[in-house]
Amino acid sequence: MFNYKLICAPMAGVSDHPFRVMARRFGAELCVSEMISSVAMHYEDKKTATLAEIHEDDTPISIQIFGHDPDIMARSAYLLSSGEYKHAKNNRVPEFIDINMGCPVKKIVSSGDGSALMRDSALCEKIITECVKKSLVPVTVKIRAGWDKSSINCTEIAKIAEASGASAITIHARTRSQMYEPSADWSIIKGVKDSVSIPVIGNGDIFCAEDAIKMLDTTGCDGVMVGRGAMGNPFIFEHIKCLIEGKEYTRPSVENRLDIALEQLTMLCQEVGEKIGVCEARKHLAWYTKGMRFGTSARGMINTATSLEDINRIINYLKENSLEHE
Repeated sequence: MFNYKLICAPMAGVSDHPFRVMARRFGAELCVSEMISSVAMHYEDKKTATLAEIHEDDTPISIQIFGHDPDIMARSAYLLSSGEYKHAKNNRVPEFIDINMGCPVKKIVSSGDGSALMRDSALCEKIITECVKKSLVPVTVKIRAGWDKSSINCTEIAKIAEASGASAITIHARTRSQMYEPSADWSIIKGVKDSVSIPVIGNGDIFCAEDAIKMLDTTGCDGVMVGRGAMGNPFIFEHIKCLIEGKEYTRPSVENRLDIALEQLTMLCQEVGEKIGVCEARKHLAWYTKGMRFGTSARGMINTATSLEDINRIINYLKENSLEHE
């Protein structure tokens, strides 16, 4: 299924459908949805069903679920893998169900979800076992190195995941307490890879194509998951593919980058409505304009944008100034 082993990471509030469309266009072979609450799915929440919707242009996809109740997690895995949940808009099902055991955000771990699960290996085993039993598609697990530096137990959890029937493991090479700083310790990925026989996906600090190649070479991992490095930069996947193939890579021009940004943000506004879409578009456009000439002044304008017309105006301003100064 995957020639280049390139996966677009799940990022809450970021990796929505338009974001994934652009990642796929430039080479992501698998995208993972934003986190889906198993509890919200269990109680048939309409907004959650919309979040889990699989569009025709958005496959293959993995739907990621979070929670800590084995039965509710398993029921959500079944509903999502069967497409039989209430408010489902079509009958498309994902290629994988992914269990979130890595999210470090306070509001997630304070409920006992995400990376908090790694403090209870027996509960991890129960959740994975039940999800594998009920899911109609393969189940994968995303973990971190551990809770903190004194409890790095990713190898133990990886072995439990394998024994419980998980089809693959993604490891973010930091502990929960580290959040996203300092640098990820890729030797942790290698340790997990050496401990299990199922595929291991590396995650953490892939900000350029060279980072991805280095991770593959130094850890022996079976694939690379790109998260923050793809924000405003879906082109990173194409660059990685070129390096893997030994081909020369041509960076997109400022004009091309801005055209892709406008296409993504227009799609976003069409899907969620202009008012909400423009608010969400601000951060995406700020990422796209990072490093651009006059990007700083444009970001001041971005923060006050209230319409798609404003977004268009900002993009045209950047295009005009970039072409004048090339």
